[in-house]
Amino acid sequence: MQPNINLVTIDNNINLIKKLIHELVLQPRIKALEWSEITKQTPNMKIGYPGQHLASLVTGMQGCKTGARGNDIVDGSEVKSCSRVDASDKCNNCGEKLSRAEVICSVCGSDKITRDNTSKWLFTIRNENDLKVLTKDLDRVILVLADYPDFHINNFDDIQFQVFEIWNNSERCKEFTNLMTNYFNNIYQVHRGKNSAKTPAPKNFWPYSYQFYKCNPIKVFSCIVKNANKKPIIEDIFHIDPKQDRSDLSSELMPSNILSKEEVPALVEMLKTVPKNLLEKRLVVGKTIKDLTEIVSARTFSKTKISQILPYIDEELREYLPLRLDKTFEIKTKHKR
Repeated sequence: MQPNINLVTIDNNINLIKKLIHELVLQPRIKALEWSEITKQTPNMKIGYPGQHLASLVTGMQGCKTGARGNDIVDGSEVKSCSRVDASDKCNNCGEKLSRAEVICSVCGSDKITRDNTSKWLFTIRNENDLKVLTKDLDRVILVLADYPDFHINNFDDIQFQVFEIWNNSERCKEFTNLMTNYFNNIYQVHRGKNSAKTPAPKNFWPYSYQFYKCNPIKVFSCIVKNANKKPIIEDIFHIDPKQDRSDLSSELMPSNILSKEEVPALVEMLKTVPKNLLEKRLVVGKTIKDLTEIVSARTFSKTKISQILPYIDEELREYLPLRLDKTFEIKTKHKR
């Protein structure tokens, strides 16, 4: 998990990152927002190529001028970008598509709006070689994410940029290989075998999902853009030195409230096998292993109650939880009279 320091050739990273985000993302977006008021077209911020520029500055490594083909970073790293900013929303009353800035439906006047927050990273694996390249030949996958840090309270004035790394050839990130291998063998291959004329969808990799945390992603950059829709100010910059070994860096904490009933048996087993001192220091002050055991063993599953005792599950504890593999693709037989 040590970047090739000989390939780190871009200096002054923080200043360049701020300049890049302002000039390549924020300023064009503000203009798009202004035009959107007139045209009623989406101002959606496309982050594909800007994401690759950002990845180069964050890692301190140049790209390979390959566009959508070949290596994204000179060390062979794969860059995937995802933006949840300015997605199209929907009126719950009449079904009209709405912009992120609208608080009232222009058609029916309803304020009942479903806000979209479903964008994800896409991994296309169409043959054995694609799978080999992604899971064996590459050492690092770089995930760029733009979203709203306060989406849950409908604050769309502030935007967050984050960059995560998954070192897929390391033991720490082995679940990434397991996920991609399972997708190719049990989803893509089976789908093509039964629908050879139709290309299956890529592997969806969701930010903040159970699978995301199980892959032990390491955050290497983040910042908050305040007042992003008018006069953006970049604050709270976090950046890991491009030359630093990632081996001792902590991966992202998994919020325990994303657990489902599927993990209950594993949680019960975890409470039996995890060393007592390892588990106790992760509990909320004043709570005990007995408290957690009672909640987990209750007939009614309550992830809220679990999170009140064990708010987060770190990398060491996650080892005791199973990976949620995507279900094998199946085609239902058409009904015939």
